[in-house]
Amino acid sequence: MMSQSEIDQRQQEASAMFARAGLFFKQQEQADIEIADFGFSQFERLGLGVYVYVNTDRCCAKELAMWPGQTCPEHRHPPVRDDPGKEETFRVRWGRMWLYVPGPAAAAPHCQPPTDHPGAFTVRHEIELNPGDQYTIQPNTLHWFQAGPQGCVVSEFSTRSTDEHDIFTDPALQRATRVSSDG
Repeated sequence: MMSQSEIDQRQQEASAMFARAGLFFKQQEQADIEIADFGFSQFERLGLGVYVYVNTDRCCAKELAMWPGQTCPEHRHPPVRDDPGKEETFRVRWGRMWLYVPGPAAAAPHCQPPTDHPGAFTVRHEIELNPGDQYTIQPNTLHWFQAGPQGCVVSEFSTRSTDEHDIFTDPALQRATRVSSDG
C-alpha cells in the first residue's frame, strides 16, 4: 500500500527519468503516471512507473520508468476470449535493463530476483538491453525484468494491453496499487 503523497513523489521522479531519456511530459500527463508496487509496499524493489500513451483494441504504447535495481515480477499475458494475449516489444531509451525469458539459464546472471518470493521467478534466460536495443515477447510467455544500477526508461509497444488479466507466477502479487490516506 502506498500513500498518495508517496505516489505523487514517485510520479515526479518518473517524470524526471523520462526527461533524462529525452521524453517530455506535460504536467497533466505526469499526474497520469501509474505507480505500481504490485501489492508489496516495496516499491524500489518490486515496481515500476507506467505512462500509457494509447491503448486501443488494436495497439498500445507505454513508457516504463524503473528505479535502480528495481524488478518487474515474473508474469505472462494470457489469451483473453478471442485475443491470443499481448505481444509486446521493449525498447530501452535510457539506462540498462535485463530481461528474463524461457530458454537456457544464464551461467552468470547480472541480476538476482528478490529472495523473499521463492518460486516466483522461474525463467532465467538473460537478455541485456541497452539504449536502442529492443526485444519482442510473444503472447503468454513468462518474463520478468530488472533495471540496471542507474535505473532505466523503456518504451513498450504492444497489441492491446489488458494488464488486469496478467498472470503472475507469485499469486500474492496484485497489478493494481492500493492507496492509503496520508493521515
